[in-house]
Amino acid sequence: MTGLDRREFLLGSAAALAAGSSASAVPGSKRAQRRPGYGAAATLWDLQADPRLGEAISTYCTQVVPVLELKWPMLRPDAHTFAFERADAILDFARDNDLTMRGHALAWYHDIPDWTKQIRDSKGVERAYRDHIGTVVSYYKDKLTSWDVVNEPIPDNPRSPKDRRDTFWTQHLGQGWIPLAFRTAAAADPLVKLAINEYDIESAKDSFIAKRAAYRNLIMDLLDQGVPLHAVGLQSHLHAELEIDTHGLAAFVAELRSWGLEVLVTELDVDDQKLAGNPAERDAIVAKRVDDLLTAISTSGPARSILTWGISDRYSWINGTFARKDKQPNRPLPLDGEFKPKPFMDVISKFTKDA
Repeated sequence: MTGLDRREFLLGSAAALAAGSSASAVPGSKRAQRRPGYGAAATLWDLQADPRLGEAISTYCTQVVPVLELKWPMLRPDAHTFAFERADAILDFARDNDLTMRGHALAWYHDIPDWTKQIRDSKGVERAYRDHIGTVVSYYKDKLTSWDVVNEPIPDNPRSPKDRRDTFWTQHLGQGWIPLAFRTAAAADPLVKLAINEYDIESAKDSFIAKRAAYRNLIMDLLDQGVPLHAVGLQSHLHAELEIDTHGLAAFVAELRSWGLEVLVTELDVDDQKLAGNPAERDAIVAKRVDDLLTAISTSGPARSILTWGISDRYSWINGTFARKDKQPNRPLPLDGEFKPKPFMDVISKFTKDA
């Protein structure tokens, strides 16, 4: 059987698994029955500190994802402890407000706790890796709609489509760290949707095009290996000064869907640090970038799941990471710092009204 034949065969199985993982396909499942639609990321700290944040998410969203609470450092403070309490609190918030919740992230090159780096041999690293993924996914079995299993596996400037990010996991587990994560997660919860997740592939800049090609190559390779991959995450941390590569992105998304994969917008926001002009002018450009992105993604089918990385400018990571030289606050999200909707939210509504 050729690689293409294998991929087509395996994709039929992957598509069936992905379809089976949806709430509506599991009679009597505890998963929420609402379609994903629009969602936002949040931290428990912010939800507890500002009631307006929870009110905004419950008003505008149908899904939520924890920013930090399911990552290794917070969830696994040491080799012997799984601290689920903070993530559970966000899950309780979701259930109380009739929202679904997705998981982020099981395996990432960043935010690896120090205790893992003290493991002296690769077999020990693999045991910790399997144990973490298996335990966490099993704990949340039937509770989440999807997982970002592997996050950001492609370097920022790939030299070739076969280039992969060098990580702590790669150093100990080789390139098998990615298939191992997916297979371990699938064994722990056969119904949950499993996604790979990446950023900086949406624009026409050369490095973005190269990264998209490497992402495509990795996805093809995983499918050829029979890895249980159901969805592809486009983080969509957009740069307001860069136009969307609408043609290239539309073709990429169409190809993924032709392989039976779902496409998720997982971390959408727009960094406007390089834009001049007053807030209204900047907001118009930000909304145009989001509209172009979602139009390209929707060319081959509706964008059924769109998550922004936060919902209000007040609680965006961009403010602390990409401060504007003019000292004005960044405006990267659908609601401003006072939780008032901006043109960005109008675009979200346009693409989720039928979802």
